[in-house]
Amino acid sequence: MTPPPPPPPWGRNPPRPRHTSGLWRPPRPASASAAGGFSCGAHFFVRATDSRTVSMHAAWGDTVGAVLAHLADRGYGRDLRLVYAGRQLAPETALADLRLPPDSTLNLLSRLRSTPYPDAWQLASYIASTAAAAKSDPAHTSSAANINELVKEFILCAHRANMRQRHDRDSPLFDAQPTGDHAAQYLEIFRQAGAPFALVRLYAANPSSASHHHAENAIKCFLTMDPSALPPDVLPVMAPVLLEFCGLLSFSVGKRDELYISSRSMLATVLSLPSGLPPCIKSPSKLIEQVLPFAEEIVGVVMDELASLDMTVSSKNLEDLSNFFKVLRQQALRWVPNGGPLPKNLYNSERGHNDTWVWKLHEMSMNLLNRVDECLKRLEMDLSLSSENRGVNISQSRWVARSHMLVMLTQLDFISMIYEDLAHNLRLVLLAHRDPLNALVRCSKRNEHLHWLVKHKDLLCFESRRNLVLMMLPEGKDEYGELHEMLIDRQHLLDESFEYIIQARPSELRSGLFMEFKNEEATGPGVLREWFCMVCQALFSPQQVLFSPCPSDRQRFFLNGTSAVDPLHLKYFIFSGRIIGLALMHRVQVGITLDRTLFLHLAGRSIKLEDISAADPVMYASCKRILEMDAAVVDGLELTFSRDVHELGSRRTIELCSGGKDLHVNIRNRELYIDLLIKSTFVDSISVQLTHFVRGFSDILVDPELQKVFFEFLDLEDFDGMLGGSNKTINLEDWKLHTQYNGYKEKDRQIIWFWKAVESLSIEQQRQLLFFWTSVKYLPSDGFGGLASKLYIYKVSESADRLPSSHTCFYRLCLPAYPSLKVTRNQLQKITQEHVSCSFGTW
Repeated sequence: MTPPPPPPPWGRNPPRPRHTSGLWRPPRPASASAAGGFSCGAHFFVRATDSRTVSMHAAWGDTVGAVLAHLADRGYGRDLRLVYAGRQLAPETALADLRLPPDSTLNLLSRLRSTPYPDAWQLASYIASTAAAAKSDPAHTSSAANINELVKEFILCAHRANMRQRHDRDSPLFDAQPTGDHAAQYLEIFRQAGAPFALVRLYAANPSSASHHHAENAIKCFLTMDPSALPPDVLPVMAPVLLEFCGLLSFSVGKRDELYISSRSMLATVLSLPSGLPPCIKSPSKLIEQVLPFAEEIVGVVMDELASLDMTVSSKNLEDLSNFFKVLRQQALRWVPNGGPLPKNLYNSERGHNDTWVWKLHEMSMNLLNRVDECLKRLEMDLSLSSENRGVNISQSRWVARSHMLVMLTQLDFISMIYEDLAHNLRLVLLAHRDPLNALVRCSKRNEHLHWLVKHKDLLCFESRRNLVLMMLPEGKDEYGELHEMLIDRQHLLDESFEYIIQARPSELRSGLFMEFKNEEATGPGVLREWFCMVCQALFSPQQVLFSPCPSDRQRFFLNGTSAVDPLHLKYFIFSGRIIGLALMHRVQVGITLDRTLFLHLAGRSIKLEDISAADPVMYASCKRILEMDAAVVDGLELTFSRDVHELGSRRTIELCSGGKDLHVNIRNRELYIDLLIKSTFVDSISVQLTHFVRGFSDILVDPELQKVFFEFLDLEDFDGMLGGSNKTINLEDWKLHTQYNGYKEKDRQIIWFWKAVESLSIEQQRQLLFFWTSVKYLPSDGFGGLASKLYIYKVSESADRLPSSHTCFYRLCLPAYPSLKVTRNQLQKITQEHVSCSFGTW
């Protein structure tokens, strides 16, 4: 008999050999001589790998290989062998030559491979044969009931093999020669044994059968993130098995099947892991070609969701899209010459490149960008309608619900590193829809992937930029646990604050602060705001020699290059950086701002001549004159590429470049001289101090690596408003507008007298009153509207000789019912004295 041909792709109902009661009757030989002289065929039994016995009829002229081929077609696998009487039968041997007695029993066994994992082959083959038998014979369905337990055992065996490898590595006899990852090799054996094929075939057979559910549970063993079921060392190497499951399920049950969708999602998750790429796939192009069809599917699903009325995208689909795009970008950048982007002629058509994924990925990304563009247009119409019709209100919660737009823009930005026109078109889309972009960014929650927007900061308003950088700071106790507690003596404010902050671990500071002053009852956010203002006032005092104020603005500071006179100055710079970061984290404006030179340092930008005008107006003016002088005048100055510095009563000369003392400044090199002079004065001379300041500030960030990105998002004016607060005169009408009353009414004479008395105060007295009331001395850049709460005036039953009191945590002023404007003014004058306003609030 000729061995049966290879079966067509299963799932098409192929013609099968005729079966009767489990017997196979192949075509009879042409003559008796073909059967080795026997007039009838051979009848024998085969003990299969799943412990079942198969009854078979065959012609004597058939070979052992033909029998194995038939058993393989029934699902027992193709890598098998037949054994009789302890002897392995050669595939080319005819049955007649075996001289089998009637009703002999042959044993079907897995082929012994030259492998260090025979147990893995045995178990994987048993799983495959069990699933195959349950598929081919419904009478054997019960044997598949524990197939998921077999799969779990296989996964745990892979894990134990890894553990043995690690144990061996700890042994002094361990051979350091690389052996590969055992778990990855176990899973490759699982694939080669045909287990995924058999499981999917069983799953697809009859959706209402028990076997279907057994196979489903077995496949789900690979789709869990539970470390007890899928150990962390096995999870990253599962991609090849998941790729096979996805391909088989997609073909057999379709792309809407829930198990297929779960498998595709798990594949995306595993591939996005740092070590989740299949070790057997070394070519980026090969991996992309395998993954791209699944990415195209999820992009299509997301685009359909975006086309819906509410433009809602499920979080799971969004996560899958992000994971697939991540691996596509990583592998494409490995393939792209010089890190990209690719010239247009390589991907502008299907014939543009031998690798079809190049243009397919480009086409898919452009289609997604076009759909996002359409959605942003719809959002812009919502904004226009809201501004034209006050009856329509686009709430913040609705914008938060649309934050998936930012996720897709982020993924498109990642892919734009590969295609030059995608980056250009993405910029055009953002430019055309600035308003919805800003609305989305203002309402966005913590998202570590929005840092790419720094390239488009010119399209973002201040509120958007501020929200982006504040998301880089921790949220406080809700995120990190217990607060860092401090008990400070006002008489030793700076020293004790320094000890508490410098000795704390960064994680403790990120959890938030709780502080109180010794011998005072007041606690809470109001006391913390007061402490920040007082510490910054002391820290930036000229007596500390850490910072120098700008001559034209005494509230603006840069690093003092002569701070080394204090032996603790470097630790104090760490302390300073932490204090600035903590003030921003707690949204406290402290009335201190940084000079442009220091700000540019922090943002990693270079310092130009115009940037030093505030820090050193004399040097700025001198450099400007040098640039305007004639050649003869410049030569007459007899300047060299060096500068003199005075430290601790002595003078020393610093060369701006090698041999600078002997290199004269002339009209040809004067610009270089000025650049080097600025670098030496504002960069090199403070590099050590700056490093410690940056270290302290970075300690407060959620991710210390984002320090430069934090400042790159901001302009100096933005940072001034966030740290220093508004330097404008307090707007009394805005103050009234954001004040509410309890026990009083707005038209009561005591309230009218109160505001008249406030109006008569000086600007500094108004600030002291506000500080007494709220512990806010410097308002946010957007005024009273930027505070966390409205302000309140409470009526209290106190005599007219009692001063007002406050609960700064709640922005509450407790005001007695004074009998006249004069009394009201006198009492307010008393509490606006600095020693009173800084210590009279309660909680």
